[in-house]
Amino acid sequence: MAVPKRKMSRSNTRARRANWKASAVATVACPQCKSAKLPHTACSVCGTYNGRQVLEV
Repeated sequence: MAVPKRKMSRSNTRARRANWKASAVATVACPQCKSAKLPHTACSVCGTYNGRQVLEV
């Protein structure tokens, strides 16, 4: 089991944690209704995916 030999300083710990950034959710426009939707998922507004109606909305 890996155990640190020395205590990591507060500045080094905070510098490491400074890179834990949340990324924005990627969205694409629905080709049918032009609303924003997640990529590779059915549109929640019109219910289409890949040009086909897959959800009853």
